[in-house]
Formats: sequence, C-alpha cells, structure tokens
Amino acid sequence: MSEKKDKEWIQKADIKEGAFTAKAKKRGITPAQLQANVEKNPEKFDEKTRKQAQLRETLVKLNKKKKAKKD
Repeated sequence: MSEKKDKEWIQKADIKEGAFTAKAKKRGITPAQLQANVEKNPEKFDEKTRKQAQLRETLVKLNKKKKAKKD
C-alpha cells in the first residue's frame, strides 16, 4: 500500500507545467543549462527556482530509468 502512495506523489504536486522551461527561455538558455546554473550557484536563485531545478533533476532520472526498462 505504501508503495502505491510513493508512486502517486507527482500527481499531488502543485506543478505549473512549462514554468521552468519558460524561465530558461527568457534567459536564452536550455532548461538543462538553467538547472546546472542553479545547482552551481543556488544562492543566486529564489527558493521556487531551486525547487523546480531539483524536481527537473528527479523527473529526468525517472524518465531515464523508465526508458532503460523498456530496452
């Protein structure tokens, strides 16, 4: 039962789709580059941007694992 709850955390998250990508495009960089910048200098960014970068990192890892399982 707890395993099912763990898999549903993303559905409960309050996510504004495309917000992190929009921030990156506004700065003229890719979302991956913005994530790297946030990880290198977290003090230069607000808390929301830091959390978005962390979420992006998590989702990218999950997607890689999912693709690896398919192959």
